[in-house]
Amino acid sequence: MKPTALITAVAASAATLLIAACGSSSSSASSSASAGASASTSASAAASSPASASTTTGASTTGKFLGCMVTDTGGINDKSFNQSAWQGMQEAAAANPNITVKYLPSTSESDYVPNINQFISEKCGIIVTVGFAMADATEAAAKAHPTQDFSIVDNAYSPVIKNIDALVFNTVQDGFLGGYLAAGMTKTGKVATFGGAEYPTVTIYMDGFWDGVQYYNQKHGTKVQVLGWNEQTQKGEFTGDFTNETKGQTVTQTFIQEGADIIFPVAGNVGLGAAKAVQQADAQGGKVNMLWVDTDGCISAAQYCKYFISSVTKGIQAAVKNAVVTSAGGTFKGGDYIGTLANGGVLLSPFHDFSSSVPAALQAELKTIGAEIESGAIKTPTKSPVS
Repeated sequence: MKPTALITAVAASAATLLIAACGSSSSSASSSASAGASASTSASAAASSPASASTTTGASTTGKFLGCMVTDTGGINDKSFNQSAWQGMQEAAAANPNITVKYLPSTSESDYVPNINQFISEKCGIIVTVGFAMADATEAAAKAHPTQDFSIVDNAYSPVIKNIDALVFNTVQDGFLGGYLAAGMTKTGKVATFGGAEYPTVTIYMDGFWDGVQYYNQKHGTKVQVLGWNEQTQKGEFTGDFTNETKGQTVTQTFIQEGADIIFPVAGNVGLGAAKAVQQADAQGGKVNMLWVDTDGCISAAQYCKYFISSVTKGIQAAVKNAVVTSAGGTFKGGDYIGTLANGGVLLSPFHDFSSSVPAALQAELKTIGAEIESGAIKTPTKSPVS
């Protein structure tokens, strides 16, 4: 296997990694050297050109291999995992002229099965489903059609299903770094996080964030508080979906009123409402900032970049691209790909506008902590572990 291929693609998609090393996995996400071949050009192009939600087809070529994607309910332009997965699909088409890609949107969970069945009837070479919520529908389709290649973002199966390339990300690790960073940057001594739906793929980020703050307190003798989540009790704040920006704005306004000056929404498009609340607080003389999730917010939600200290991200683009490219190339392999700090599958994005504001000492601490998480010297507990 060649793990460096996926690392190259992740690095190209994210521009620079705060922490990078080498790693491996059992799925096709670590087995194709061709996956990273053109990421340095196609990734930046895809990231700067969000998909149009007005069409269900996004063909980058007129190739013979059809790669198909079913979105979750957040939509193709969710500034989060759906958009990242679609960018990965587009990058696969750009890398291989034989590949054409398209997607079907899901507006509710009742769309999952018919959308998957539609793509099966269209004889797609691979069907990529996005999100933990599609786990059951994907599993049922894969077992009913054992020769059909599938890939799913944010879900793993035990035991593994040989025709599903399961792409999961150990985001408790970069969530930990995000929490440590937030604790080091707060002026009020209060930071906050909230989720969209209460899924394990959401709470794993929140667990890491909470634990990172606690570790900062331990190392520095501080008492930074986390509003919105407690890793030990698993109790916290959720809006109930990934689409209602008004809910995100409301809950963030409440956090700001309670004294939080750094907000970490793990909620897809709902996070845009949080960003709007932060923007409004800024206009009123408040000094509130954010961390974005899943993607580099300064690319996916550039209008709010001035408020993003960093983004707690995962390499969805590169992993999806690789799943499609390997399927088209006949080297598809099911199983689990687990993105980690060590293999570049999870990471903190660059500081962008905050590059001169994050103290050099804090940046050095983050690098050291990242290396210690990789080595296992620092444990990152979570009640929602990836398998």
